[in-house]
Amino acid sequence: MVQANCIIKGYGGHMLFNGASFTLGAGERAGLVGRNGSGKTTLFRLIMGKEPPDEGSISVPRDYRVGHLSQEIRFAAGTVLAEAMLGLMGDHSLESQDYRAKAILMGLGFDEGDFSRHPLELSGGFQVRLNLGKLLLEGPNLLLLDEPTNYLDIVSSRWLGQFLRNWKGELILITHDRDFMDAVTTHTIGIHRARTRKIAGSTHKLYEQILAEEDVYERTRANGEKKRRELEEFINRFRAQATRARAVQSKIKGLQKKDRLDRLSKEKGLEFEFNYAPHESKWLLRAEDISFGYRAADPLFGDLSLSVGRKDRIAVIGRNGQGKTTLLKLLAGEMKPDRGSISYSGKTALAHFGQTNISRLEPSRTVEEEVLDSMTEHRRGAARSICGAMLFEGDDALKKISVLSGGEKSRVLLGRLIAQPANLLLLDEPTNHLDMESIDALVEAIGAFEGAVIMVTHSEMILRAVATRLVVFDGGARVFEGTYEDFLRQAGWKGEEAAPLSYGNGRPSGKGGGKAANRKDIRRVKADLITMRSRVLGGLQEKIKQAEEEIIALEEQVENDNRALISASMKGDGEEIKRLSKSTHHAKEEMEALFAQLAAATEELETRRSEFGTRLAELGVERPGIDRT
Repeated sequence: MVQANCIIKGYGGHMLFNGASFTLGAGERAGLVGRNGSGKTTLFRLIMGKEPPDEGSISVPRDYRVGHLSQEIRFAAGTVLAEAMLGLMGDHSLESQDYRAKAILMGLGFDEGDFSRHPLELSGGFQVRLNLGKLLLEGPNLLLLDEPTNYLDIVSSRWLGQFLRNWKGELILITHDRDFMDAVTTHTIGIHRARTRKIAGSTHKLYEQILAEEDVYERTRANGEKKRRELEEFINRFRAQATRARAVQSKIKGLQKKDRLDRLSKEKGLEFEFNYAPHESKWLLRAEDISFGYRAADPLFGDLSLSVGRKDRIAVIGRNGQGKTTLLKLLAGEMKPDRGSISYSGKTALAHFGQTNISRLEPSRTVEEEVLDSMTEHRRGAARSICGAMLFEGDDALKKISVLSGGEKSRVLLGRLIAQPANLLLLDEPTNHLDMESIDALVEAIGAFEGAVIMVTHSEMILRAVATRLVVFDGGARVFEGTYEDFLRQAGWKGEEAAPLSYGNGRPSGKGGGKAANRKDIRRVKADLITMRSRVLGGLQEKIKQAEEEIIALEEQVENDNRALISASMKGDGEEIKRLSKSTHHAKEEMEALFAQLAAATEELETRRSEFGTRLAELGVERPGIDRT
C-alpha cells in the first residue's frame, strides 16, 4: 500500500501539487493521467524518494520494493540474456530462471539471436526494452512505468498489456495511449488543478466525473455571484433609510459570511485543423511494385503496390525496424525506391511529419519564425494563431527552438504541418510526446481533414478510430483492405498466439513450430496455462459482473430521477427539472457505453475461453470448449 498525504510540491513559483492525497491499495493497478507538465513524472520521483515533497508525506510499508523503468543505460553483464537475469529475484532453479528471462525478452521483441549479443550492441530503443525486461523479472511490490510503450512496437505493446493485466502486485502506469491504459488498469488517478483524484474505473469515467463536478461548481459559483449582486443592490438601495437599518445590517452580515468561489481557469488544449488544398482527382499517389533495402542482399520489403485516394485513411503498422518510417520517406519523395515507381497526380500537395524532422528545425529561430517559414503566405497574425493552437501563446511563440523540450519541438513540427496547404498527410508517430487530450484533438483533426492520411502508429486506439486500410509489415510488407479489427480477426500478428502466454509457457523460443519441448517444459506449460486461464477468465468475469452491477445501479437512478422529474414538473421547479433531465441524459449515455463494454467483454470471454481450451487440448489436458475455471 502506498499513501500520499496532503502533498505540496512546486518549482520556481509553479505549483504542481497543492494538497494532493491518494491511497494505492493492495493489488491495484492505477493509470496516472494529467496534462503534460502537470507533475506525473514528479510524482514518481516523490514515491521513489528521489526528492522530498515541500510539505506532506508519502508512506510505503517496510521492506516494500518499488521498481521503476529507468531510461539510464548502464549494463553490468556481457550478454543480453545475462543482463536480463540480473533482475531475477527468488530461489527459482537456474533452468526456471533461464526460461522466464527468455520468455519475457521474447515478449518484448528480442529473438534468440539477440540473447548472446552484448547489450551495448543494441539500438537505444532495445536497450530500454532490456531495462524493462530486467524490471519485470525483478518482480517489485510496486511497478512504476512511465510511457513504457514509447520504445515498443505494436506486437510488443500487446504482449506487455497482457503481462500487466496479470501483474500480481501494485502498478502505476503513465501512458498517452488511453486504450492501453484502460485495458491494463483497475483504477485511474488524475492530476487536475494541482490535486489528485482517484476512482475505480477508466480514464473516461474519471474525466466525465471531473467535467460534471466542474459544471456543478461553475453553476454554484454563478448562482452565488447572482445572490451577492442582489445583496449588494439591496444594501446600496436602502442603506440610507432608517426604517430599513436592521434589514440592511442583516444583509451586510450575510454578505460578509458568504464565501466567494473563484472562477475556474480554463485549461488549454490543442485545438486545430489541417489546411486543406483542394484536389479533384480520384487518386493522389500511386506506388507500383516498389522495393527497398539499405543493403542489396537484405531488402526491407519488395513488390509493394499502393494507390491512395482522396479521403483514404491508411495506417502503416508492424514491428520496429522493418521499414515503416522508410516507406513514408519513399512516399514523401525524400528517398528513391530500388525498384518500382512512385507517382503523384498533378495537384497533390504533400505534408510530411517525421520524428527525425525535429533535426531540421533551426535552433536559432523562434517558434513563430519556424511556422512562418512553412507558410505560403507569410502572415504573422495567422502564424500567431497557429502558435496559440500548438500551446505557444503570447511570448511563448518567441521562444528559441534551442530551449524547447522534445515534446515542444514535436508541437512546432505539427504547427509547421498545419501551416502549409496539403491534401496528403504523411504522419510518422505524431502522438509521441502528446498528452491524451492533445491526442484526442489530433484524432479529431484527422477525422475532419478533407484529404488523405497515411500514418505510422503503434496506438491501437488511433488505429481503431482512424484507419480504413492498412500497410502491414510482418515479414515483408503488404496492403490489407480493411480496418484494424478486420486484420486482427482475419489475419492477426505472426506468432502472437504464444506471446501473451510466453511468460511460463515452457518454450524459450516463444515461436510456434520450434523444437519439440521436453516433458518438464510441457508440465510447466500446462501449469502456467491453467494459472493464466484462471486469471484471465476470472478478470473478464469480474469485468462483466461490474458492468452489470453498474447498469443496474444506473437503471435505478434513472427510475428515481424520472419520479423526481414528475414531482418537479408538478411544482414548476425549472432548475430541478433541468438538473434531473441532465442527470438522466448522462445516466443513459453511461448505460449505453456500459452495454457496449459488456458485449465486448462477453465476446472476449468466449474467445479467450475457446483459445485456452484449444491450447490445453493440444497438451492433452482437456477437450476444446470445456472450461473448468
